[in-house]
Amino acid sequence: MIETLRKYVPVLEWGRHYTRDALQNDMMAAVIVTIMLIPQSLAYAMLAGLPPEAGLYASILPIILYAIFGTSRALAVGPVAVVSLMTAAAVGQVADQGTVGYAIAALTLAVMSGAILLAMGLLKLGFLANFLSHPVIAGFITASGILIAVSQLKHILGVSAHGHTLPQIAGSLIAHLGDVNPITLVIGVVSTAFLFWVRKGLKPLLIARGMRPKLADIAQKAGPVAAVVVTTLAVWGLGLSERGVSIVGAVPQSLPPLTLPSVNFELLTALFVPALLISVIGFVESISVAQTLAAKKRQRIDPNQELIGLGAANLGAGFTGGYPVTGGFARSVVNYDAGAETPAAGAYTAVGLAIAALALTPLIFFLPTATLAATIIVAVLSLVDFSILKTSWGYSKADFAAVVATILLTLGFGVETGVSAGVILSILLHLYKTSKPHVAEVGLVPGTQHFRNIHRHKVETDPAILTIRIDESLYFPNARFLEDYVLDRVGKDGPIRHVVLMCSAVNVIDFSALEALEALNYRLKDMGITLHMSEVKGPVTDRLKKSHFLDDLSGRVFLSQYDAWVALTAPPSQTAE
Repeated sequence: MIETLRKYVPVLEWGRHYTRDALQNDMMAAVIVTIMLIPQSLAYAMLAGLPPEAGLYASILPIILYAIFGTSRALAVGPVAVVSLMTAAAVGQVADQGTVGYAIAALTLAVMSGAILLAMGLLKLGFLANFLSHPVIAGFITASGILIAVSQLKHILGVSAHGHTLPQIAGSLIAHLGDVNPITLVIGVVSTAFLFWVRKGLKPLLIARGMRPKLADIAQKAGPVAAVVVTTLAVWGLGLSERGVSIVGAVPQSLPPLTLPSVNFELLTALFVPALLISVIGFVESISVAQTLAAKKRQRIDPNQELIGLGAANLGAGFTGGYPVTGGFARSVVNYDAGAETPAAGAYTAVGLAIAALALTPLIFFLPTATLAATIIVAVLSLVDFSILKTSWGYSKADFAAVVATILLTLGFGVETGVSAGVILSILLHLYKTSKPHVAEVGLVPGTQHFRNIHRHKVETDPAILTIRIDESLYFPNARFLEDYVLDRVGKDGPIRHVVLMCSAVNVIDFSALEALEALNYRLKDMGITLHMSEVKGPVTDRLKKSHFLDDLSGRVFLSQYDAWVALTAPPSQTAE
């Protein structure tokens, strides 16, 4: 009972071994991540179409719940750019931005996403994330980064624009170019340039001036905070809000409130598919970051428990005025680099954000939205990676086509269409690749018992024996392919008396493939050719024994391909013995 509880509540396991050194390292990491997360939370809430405080609320209880139920020692949970964009796209279809209904729909979306993730974790469905291939995910994130950056140009220019696709946003921006606010433009451009410089140039400069690398790193992470402070003071001191500069305005000075999701059936129905897509994308992004960081310290990540941890975090966000959250790449890397030892670092970060929500919110009244837009643009442009196009083109044209299709669909039709198409493309890509499995005609490597491709190695062959190695499991998409391949091959070469299927790489033979093998056996038998199998794995043999295939097989099942070679190339009298 205790072990089961520790499995589902990991804090009970790592909490038993918590040390003073771990406390110090976690506290230091929490300070750095808190500094980074304050402006990010405000900015991502704006990206989601929500008031700034929603970003802070979505970063407090969710982090604590993940620290209790999650398995990653370094993952930092909270609002992220892609999920914020998907939230805006989903909620914008059911409510008008700035209304109470919009906020309720957003927190309802978080609760639904949390429930889906929790159910997937309890049912151990973490493997479903594998249906999204890496090329498709890379294409979707790149396109999302472009959409996010372009969508924030309206705040940099100080104009009104709308749309959820690239053509819509670009057209709206062009139509309002005459309304550009020069002061807002200066603030936005200078903030963006400053943040880019901070990311690349501040740390080397400070180290060159004699600052210790760790302090220089903290100063670099605090760059967005500096931009927030300077531009806020400038707007306040110069009265720029009276000259058309858009500001954050009043933010409630309080801890996250208790909120309840809507139970309206129509709303729940409308949000179900977006909640499912957000759950899958959020989980894929989170688990990839968690596994990457865990591998560096030889730690273990349980994907199913991660689903539970992220589910709890999203439920927490929904019941405290937030919106969907997941593990963020940038802040998780910062958390790791800052020395976080346990998930407690996240809990300490939540405390820091709670203090900020209570004490610092009055100070951001004059914070220009252009600065928050600059923070988003600088953060998301690091997600844009066009190198995947060159890499996939050189490696696999099918993967390249999937990447291009995902990018174009996301840019042209929005994030929901893009991610839906990504899932479908990933599945179709898998079916396409496995529908034409790699098969090789093999022969004996002289002086050994090994068999290799006759087109790659100098091997011994027998004109009466055709040995085909199957390098894929056999199931409904490729069953007919193997049957056609073998029949085409034997039709070209008259002396063949034996066909051996080398099944060392076959892990599964489903019912469709079984029927194809039965048909192949009968057709070869009518041609006077004997069908054999070799190196069939135990589980596959057990499944075949449940049918009549082995009884009807015209040939034999050999333990190894070498045994088949020896038996079938032996003189007839010796074979009879």
